[in-house]
Amino acid sequence: MANTKSALKRIRQTATRTARNRATNSRLKTLRKKIAVAVETGDKESAATAYNVFSSAIDKAAKTGVMPANRAANYKSKAAKSIAKIA
Repeated sequence: MANTKSALKRIRQTATRTARNRATNSRLKTLRKKIAVAVETGDKESAATAYNVFSSAIDKAAKTGVMPANRAANYKSKAAKSIAKIA
């Protein structure tokens, strides 16, 4: 266990950041699933709406350091390609 004030503070900071990152990643995962469901059903309009929400959320996650920028770009690219396949 930590003995110093600074180490105790670090533990508190880590717990706060972990909770925030976990919540953000969970939300992103849900948004990705919504896009996948819309693509499977072939509903291009709802897929595009879901993509806009997902794109915004993932950009914010990359900006705040929850995920690397390249990973965010890959997720956005894969989602856009799947939406483009809808006839």
